[in-house]
Amino acid sequence: MRLRFPFAVLLALWTAQVRSDEHMTYIHEQIAAHAGRSGAYVLDKGEEALIARAWLADHAQKSIEVQYFIWSTDNIGILAAEGILRAADRGVAVRIIVDDLLMKAPPKSLLALALHPAIEIRIYNPKLSVPLQKKLLNVAVDFRGFNQRMHDKLLVIDGIVAITGGRNVAAEYYDYSHEYNFRDRDALVVGEVVKTMHQSFERFWNSGLSVKVEDLYDGFGLMKRSAHVDDVEVREAYRDLHAYAASPENFAPEVRAAIDGAPKTFPRLAKEMSWGNVEFISDPPGKNPTRLGMGGGGLTTAALAHLVESARVRVVIQSPYLVMSDKAKQLFRKARARGVHVRINTNSLASTDNLQAFSGYRNQRDELLKMGLEIYEYRPDPEVQRRLMPRAAARKEKPPVCGLHAKTMVVDSKTVYIGTFNLDPRSENLNTEVGVIIHDETLARAVEAAIETDMKPGNSWNAARDNPDQYVPLNKRRRVFFWQLLPVKPLL
Repeated sequence: MRLRFPFAVLLALWTAQVRSDEHMTYIHEQIAAHAGRSGAYVLDKGEEALIARAWLADHAQKSIEVQYFIWSTDNIGILAAEGILRAADRGVAVRIIVDDLLMKAPPKSLLALALHPAIEIRIYNPKLSVPLQKKLLNVAVDFRGFNQRMHDKLLVIDGIVAITGGRNVAAEYYDYSHEYNFRDRDALVVGEVVKTMHQSFERFWNSGLSVKVEDLYDGFGLMKRSAHVDDVEVREAYRDLHAYAASPENFAPEVRAAIDGAPKTFPRLAKEMSWGNVEFISDPPGKNPTRLGMGGGGLTTAALAHLVESARVRVVIQSPYLVMSDKAKQLFRKARARGVHVRINTNSLASTDNLQAFSGYRNQRDELLKMGLEIYEYRPDPEVQRRLMPRAAARKEKPPVCGLHAKTMVVDSKTVYIGTFNLDPRSENLNTEVGVIIHDETLARAVEAAIETDMKPGNSWNAARDNPDQYVPLNKRRRVFFWQLLPVKPLL
């Protein structure tokens, strides 16, 4: 379904023209003024996160490096692709890595973009976008490898500014879906830490698991998807993208003003940005060397476990999925034994987009509560939606369901992690994950306050008192019960 007014906003975001490089110069000046340090700013609202990405892509001067788990073919994905194409047309070197699992773009479209002289696209671990016979073979001979996905979300502009966090490239991550939107969180960072983020991107780019689109599709054979585009089709694909983005029915004058006014926020951002020690944590391609079973851990797992071990007073967590492995349970039991207060905000059955993951949580919910963890389940109609998603809340029709997607942890109100790691076995052992650990008390307290707001009665149910499942139709409860019976926990 085409969503006219919201995507008028997106049009301007992805089609704003570069007028000068003075604003990127401003960013360079801020970095120079804080030599050896990193700046961090939290993007809590979807529209703000979208504007940041779009403005940076439109003002990139040298390079754009993109790494995502999901790049949808909805209006967001199409307009984002057009913005990337325009950047390449002006000489910006663009490199894109997308995981294969939920990559639904037509092969011809991917090939057309990849054939641009300034654009390179690689698909991570392509065991699914292959002919059926090869897909079945992949599952049979390498089930673990088939399930190892690149869950990273990373955008690096000119090697100096980057965004990472929970958001993929799809409408629901930026509050523009009419049916279902995510409450999510990103961090915009500049300075020293971006070097490490670029190095992580390079590791994935040079990995044998990242396959060129041309090598994956442009050929023939029983084990290769056949696709080919000639010069005429390439030019037509580019014209179609530009025409889509330039369509008057998708344009709103007030959005032009919003884009033009974006640089006016720079002084405010500079004032609110926290400068200091920011760490980037990431897993290498392939996650870990384990070849048998579904365990193995990872660098992000170890780094986040260390954060929990360092806690002395409290840990506050937001995670859309809550399925603890035995190791994770032991980690939090020890924290509780030290007197650490642990509070977790996760999805309710009413708000979740993943019944399989919720089944794992439902199987252990009572156990986690007996461990002394405080758990709050996000409502599908949170009061906070009016503030975080004003456009969605203002619609006359029934507001969209709201689900939790932020992956955040605050330790002792001093240190905050913002990234891609879900509190589940898949993030722990199978998926590669990334994120930033920001050592700043002011920023940590602000994020902690936001999570605590999400835990309030108008936004979440108390899992120990409110029996949240009662607000869900019987049919949905039956479906999740079915998943509870299956031995799928390691894959959740």
